[in-house]
Parts: sequence; structure tokens; C-alpha cells
Amino acid sequence: MARRRTERMIVTRVEGSDDDSTRVVNRRPDELIVEEPMSIQLDGTLVSTTMRTPGHDYELAVGFCLTDGLLAGHPVVGVRYCADGSAVDSEFNIVTVETGGRAPAPTPRLGNVSSSCGWCGSEQLDDLCARLDPLAPGAAVDLDVIGSIADRVLHGQGLFAATGSVHAAAAFDASGNVLVTREDVGRHNAVDKVIGAITLGSVSGATVPATGLGLFVSGRASIEMVQKAWAAGFSTLVAVSAPTALAVDAARRANLVLAGFVRGTDFNVYAPERL
Repeated sequence: MARRRTERMIVTRVEGSDDDSTRVVNRRPDELIVEEPMSIQLDGTLVSTTMRTPGHDYELAVGFCLTDGLLAGHPVVGVRYCADGSAVDSEFNIVTVETGGRAPAPTPRLGNVSSSCGWCGSEQLDDLCARLDPLAPGAAVDLDVIGSIADRVLHGQGLFAATGSVHAAAAFDASGNVLVTREDVGRHNAVDKVIGAITLGSVSGATVPATGLGLFVSGRASIEMVQKAWAAGFSTLVAVSAPTALAVDAARRANLVLAGFVRGTDFNVYAPERL
């Protein structure tokens, strides 16, 4: 079933002149992004509720479970809407990821995850480092690929073109080829959708761990973006805006190449400390 991802509403448009001497006010339709809650279950146990843009819901649920360490290395054997009732009755807002009971009994997050971030605090960094091994050193980073990837991903951002209010994430290879792009009102959701698509085998030329591949994110590179890239085994994380200090610390401990302020041909490399 196709889900509604945008909604058209009538808004008031105010336009000023070059010298601000006059203003034109008119009513016109505008396309807005849809934001709805989605509950994620693992083997029937609720693990999180996140605000997301409908679409690619199975990928989102699988990506979340993988990057949060809930799968513990066990394969996903099934994904479906609603564990114990009608998907229609739940408005397609409950997704269950199934491992056949092989994954450890999950501990639900406290409260809902907003569309901006799901991390609770910096104290999680030590737990993250204990859960994940540092990435194996990869080949030298192609700086030309890093500098060009934002423009390449832009061609796949249809929702952003329509609404101007969503984030994008994309996986790309060492040659700069974009393998998959996903958009969502939440940046971490877009990343989970990319990782979930790869995990479910929907992306040609990509597997998890995503060794040798890069992950692009619009906006800043928060600690959660580093966590997800690290958990999925990406070698490089590229962000349009700046990273946080905690994200840089985590990337250096992970052996993850982290580039920020990637706009045009200029950017900063924050991890490793020296190229």
C-alpha cells in the first residue's frame, strides 16, 4: 500500500520588493512533508517509537534494530506491519522485525525518539566503544569523491525538492556512485532506511558490514550519525554541516573517516586527525 508522504495545504505567501516599500500577499497551495509516529518491535517486543515520514518503513525498523545493537549479529528472518492485529487498524504505524527469537530480549528506550535525535547523552560513548570493534583501516580516501558526493546525492532528493523540509542519507562507493538514497523528516531515520535497505539485500553492490563504502548525511554529523555508520561498517561518513566534538571523538576511536562542511569542493576532515 502506497503511503501519503506529503500533504498539500493552502498557505499565505508574503513577498517583498527589493526596497521593501511594498509587499504582495496572496494565498496559494504548498506541499508539506508528513510526519507520523511509528512503533518498532523486535520479536513482538516494543523497542522504540519514532517520528518519521511514511515510506520504507521496513528498512527503517531493520536499520534501527541493527544500529542500536539489538540484533546482536542475528539475521532478520521477517518484517511485517503489526505483530498481533490488523495493519489497517494501526494505520501502518507498527512494524515488527523478526529474528525467530534468536536476538537477545530487547530493552525498550525510555520515551519516544523525536525526528531530530535519539541519543540520550555522552555517557553512551563508552558503551558504544565496548560494543563495537574499531573499523579495519581502509584505502586512502579519495578527496575528489568526498567533494563531489553532495551534488550527486541531490539528484535523488525528490521529497526535498517538493517540500524543502526533509533530510537525506545515501550510501556511495569508492568511485562516488550513489547506491541508494533515502529521505525522511528525521536525519537518523533516513540513515536507518539506507542501512535497512542494505541489510535486507535491496541495494546492489552493498552489504553489511559496508566496508569500503561511504555514508552521506544532510545536516550535521552528530554522535548518532557516527554510531550508525560505525555499526553498519561504513568506512567514511560525509556531512554537509559540521560534526559535534563528541562525534569527532567517536569517529577517531572507530577509525571512521569523518568529513564535514562538504559544500562544493571545500570541506574539513575531522577524523583521522591527519590524512
